[in-house]
Amino acid sequence: MLKRWMKNGILCTALIAMLVQVTSCGTIMYPERKGQAAGRIDAQVAILDGIGLLFFLVPGVIAFAVDFSNGTIYLPGGSSMTPATSDLDGMVALNVGEDRLTEERIEAIIAHETGRTVDLSDGRVVAHRVDPSSSLR
Repeated sequence: MLKRWMKNGILCTALIAMLVQVTSCGTIMYPERKGQAAGRIDAQVAILDGIGLLFFLVPGVIAFAVDFSNGTIYLPGGSSMTPATSDLDGMVALNVGEDRLTEERIEAIIAHETGRTVDLSDGRVVAHRVDPSSSLR
C-alpha cells in the first residue's frame, strides 16, 4: 500500500512539475513578444523558468534558452520587434518632400523629429518600406 502511495505521489509531483514547466515558457505565454532584441526582463517569466530549473535542470535551461533566443523573456516596449509581430500603432507619417532619401537624411529627420540619434547601419535597426498609398491609421 505504501509503495503504491509513493509511486502515485512521485508521478503526481512529476506531472505537476512538467505542467509548470510547459506553462512557464514565455514563448507559450507571450507569443506576441517574439523578436524583441533586448529590454527589461519579465520577472514572472524568469521566475517560472527558474522553477523549471528546480525540478528538471535540462528543461529549465532549455526554457531559458528558448525565451532569450525568441526575446519573449523581455517586457514589451524594449527594443524593436520582427515585422511579423510589429504593428503600425504609434507611428507617424512625415512628408519629407521629393528629395532622394539617403541613410544620412533619414537619420537627420529622425533626430530632428524625436530628439534621439539613430544609426541605421546598426544591425539591431529594422527598416520597413511603407507603401505610400497605404494609411498609417
